[in-house]
Amino acid sequence: MKNKIAWALALPFLILSCSPEKTEVEEEIVEEIVLPDNSLTEDEKALGWMLLFDGEDPAGWRAFNGTDFPEGWIVEDGALKALGTGGDIGGDIVFAPMDFEQFELEFTWKIAPGGNSGVFYHVVEDPKYKAPYETGPEYQVIDQLGFESPLEDWQSIASDYAMYPGDVEGVVKSAGEWNVSKIIFRNDGASYWLNGKKTLEFVPYSEDWTARRNSGKWDDFPDYAIAKRGLISLQDHGSEAWFKNIKIRPL
Repeated sequence: MKNKIAWALALPFLILSCSPEKTEVEEEIVEEIVLPDNSLTEDEKALGWMLLFDGEDPAGWRAFNGTDFPEGWIVEDGALKALGTGGDIGGDIVFAPMDFEQFELEFTWKIAPGGNSGVFYHVVEDPKYKAPYETGPEYQVIDQLGFESPLEDWQSIASDYAMYPGDVEGVVKSAGEWNVSKIIFRNDGASYWLNGKKTLEFVPYSEDWTARRNSGKWDDFPDYAIAKRGLISLQDHGSEAWFKNIKIRPL
């Protein structure tokens, strides 16, 4: 009986000792393809994406209501840089060769400490307008963590300025760090994005949208958001700001 018990106890060890060695699992090495700044993949080109800046030449960009690329902007390390010489009026630039109605726009940006800037769309040029914000909705670009004054929710980063506040919990970065933003604008629905998170959505020209537009903020600018197509604009609001990887596709 003892021999049978001993044999039963020893059997698992014999099986383990006689089993073949485990074969090492071969790891598949996937090479990560890093897309250079200010470039498009072949798939993006096929989908109709276009670059608004190639990282070197600011061709196509000029001063709002102007004819030339202004001295307050330069190209630095592959980015369009606002030098911070602008203000509430003056200093903004537009991409002039074409306007857009429904679109998807992506851009990478960073801001100086305490800085404030923005990206506009549906901007209309005319001598009677002093700045893009008189006609174009704005994606707010700002140093959310270091701005000198408390911000209202509608003034905060990735908001539709003075219209729809954005939910940016968990995606806000410090000044000087690069952010990736996106605007998707369709007449039946629009959304803003920051660092992979949808911050807000709204239906343009809806009853809710109209009520916000007519709530008083834009009383001094009766043509705000009336145009349903227009130019893309970058703001110099008195702060250094950098923009690259600016790409768009009409929808």
